[in-house]
Amino acid sequence: MDVPRQINKRSRTVTRTLYGIGGVTALAAITVGLSHLKPAAPSVSRATVWVDTVKRGPMLRQVRGLGTLVPEEIRWIPATTEGRVERILIKPGTAVKADSIILEMSNPELENSASDAEWQLKAAEADFTNTKVKLESQFLDQKAVFASTEATAKQASLQAQADTELAQHGLISDLTLKLSESRAEESAIRLDLDRKRLDIAAESTEAELRAQQARLEQLRAQAELRHNQVRQLKVRAGIEGVLQQLPVEVGQRLAPGATLAKVTVPGRLKAELKIAETQAKDIQIGQRASIDTRNGVVEGKVSRVDPAVLNGTVTVDVAMVGALPKGARPDLSVEGTVELERLDDVLYVGRPAFGQEQSVVGLFRLADQGANAVRVQVKLGRSSVNTVEILDGLQAGDQVILSDTSAWDAFDRLRLN
Repeated sequence: MDVPRQINKRSRTVTRTLYGIGGVTALAAITVGLSHLKPAAPSVSRATVWVDTVKRGPMLRQVRGLGTLVPEEIRWIPATTEGRVERILIKPGTAVKADSIILEMSNPELENSASDAEWQLKAAEADFTNTKVKLESQFLDQKAVFASTEATAKQASLQAQADTELAQHGLISDLTLKLSESRAEESAIRLDLDRKRLDIAAESTEAELRAQQARLEQLRAQAELRHNQVRQLKVRAGIEGVLQQLPVEVGQRLAPGATLAKVTVPGRLKAELKIAETQAKDIQIGQRASIDTRNGVVEGKVSRVDPAVLNGTVTVDVAMVGALPKGARPDLSVEGTVELERLDDVLYVGRPAFGQEQSVVGLFRLADQGANAVRVQVKLGRSSVNTVEILDGLQAGDQVILSDTSAWDAFDRLRLN
């Protein structure tokens, strides 16, 4: 026969309480322990990262930028007057001479104005000739009056001298002598006045002729201007080269100053590079450069650095030193590299995907024979297109990951497999 056990309820409650406290204590201890553990290093495939080795030796500093080939000599041909395009004689891409007529325009009002200016010039020339004849005639009359006065003065002077001798011998009276001397003085005064009138007449004639001549030259210049404007309705190239652009059509009416054509000299090209403003601060005129035209590399030198920044880039002009390869033409896309300086003995590595020069960045350095990578703080110095100087944090022979590691910013260690 079964005998029922006697269970102590109080003892069972104490036991359960102790078990509960022990469980909570164990769980807390496990939680605290886990919180002090470092997160597990993520696993990264070696093939997906870019690894480079730190080296010591010479480093060539360069900057690179994209650009285009542009002509060194460009002639933009503007419309000097308003007109309508009548004929286009030369198409873009055609070689032209300086006097080659590219297109012809018409302007009836300008042609009428040139004709009126020509007739005004002819009328002014006739007036000038008539005025010159009249002034010369008047001057001759004044010279004749002066000659007559001069002769009268000489006669009066001679008569006075003769009367003086006669008076000394008592042959004439003193009154007759005084009258003779008075006439001589009067004649001398008239001669002096007529001489002044003659000088004034000469100056007046010259001044009036100069005024008429100035008016005539003004009309001649206006007529020449109108004729030049009419001649410029036949638009010429102006230089020997190639017609590159012709942004007009037959029948189009153009205002003064509108662009009619663009003529360039194809054999004289330069590269116009766009360099990021953060990299252009060390570029100087005269530095060596190389231009990749995709059909060959041409040596050159920096000829101009634009002082202004446009859309985050600085325009740098490179003059070609070597011969251009075949196929080089204006507006051809090129890639240029400018040599800034050559550093003889520095510690350097490939340029990482992030981090600017003269800054401190975190890079993963390979450890445990490449099985792991540990984050280290690296101080960068001067940079080039593909390399950067190492000032602190790495040594020659160290291998570092240069590709973008922003996805593992929360980790200081990586496993490579």
